[in-house]
Amino acid sequence: MPHRPIALAAAALIAAALLGACDTAPDPRPSFVAAPTPSAVAATGASPTPAGSPSPSATAACGVFPADSVWRLDVSKLPVHRSSAAYVGSIGTDARMHPDFGSGLWEGAPIGIPVTTVKPNQAKVKVSFEYADESDKGPYPIPADVKVEGGRGGDGDRHVILYDPAACKVYELYAAHPNGATWRAGSGAVFDLRSNRLRPAGWTSADAAGLSVFAGLVRYEEVARGRIDHALRITVPRSRDTYLWPARHAASDRSDASLPPMGLRLRLKAGVDVSKFPKQARIVAEAMQRYGVIVADNGSPWYLSGAPDERWSNDALRALKNLRGADFEAVDVSKLIGDRDSGAVAG
Repeated sequence: MPHRPIALAAAALIAAALLGACDTAPDPRPSFVAAPTPSAVAATGASPTPAGSPSPSATAACGVFPADSVWRLDVSKLPVHRSSAAYVGSIGTDARMHPDFGSGLWEGAPIGIPVTTVKPNQAKVKVSFEYADESDKGPYPIPADVKVEGGRGGDGDRHVILYDPAACKVYELYAAHPNGATWRAGSGAVFDLRSNRLRPAGWTSADAAGLSVFAGLVRYEEVARGRIDHALRITVPRSRDTYLWPARHAASDRSDASLPPMGLRLRLKAGVDVSKFPKQARIVAEAMQRYGVIVADNGSPWYLSGAPDERWSNDALRALKNLRGADFEAVDVSKLIGDRDSGAVAG
């Protein structure tokens, strides 16, 4: 999807008109409250550090951001957003969830957004960007056998996700194409997975919301261990011309207050019984009840992003299509917003 930024002057005018329609004011001048203390977070019923969750320093492999990251916030007890019904209605109350990942091939390419794990000594290459003023210059560790979303000849979003566990970093590209000995891309971002630092306000990433794509993917390794401990990435058909923390970027020219802003957090309602789902689908659904989903890009309604893997059971994942928009509700996270440049929820 195109990630062209909105002009700051126009965004400022739009912001004034929208403040009454949203619990959190849109950037570029958002209204942030003080970072909550651990006791304040506990009072909400949310747990940014789930019991048994290892800290990054305690794990052999690098995971998805620190334990106090907003991605890993338990939102199951947070209040419902006052605009929840409007948001869900605009995404599609009757639209079915679609797991946009799996095993096998679709139109000749693996199903989902692939992740390439790079070696510590992987040579880095120069990447030129269409949106250079909002991209991290790099260079990027792109191996010769790098995996591209949609395949090397695909014409879709062509995400390239490069996971460097040794450095605990992820390098992400949107609309990536080889260009001789170098590469070109629409936009690119580098995330330190040991840090909660967000991108500058107004900046895109490889995602329309300015967030990490990698952080929101459903990955087989997590399901195999029996638990996903972070929010997941979804797309919506139409978004609003603003964004909510922790998102940093909008990708729309529509000001309709019923449309979801980038960064909106939703969750699968607690009353939705997923206990009889096949194991793979059940673990994903349980994560959506506890950690929720984050609106990250424009696309088809309720499309859930994940990484392809031959170990996925497409039949099992198909159970997620039993979920409809009416099974979800938007979450109000405004009381948990801390430092505007941080994705942490507790100091």
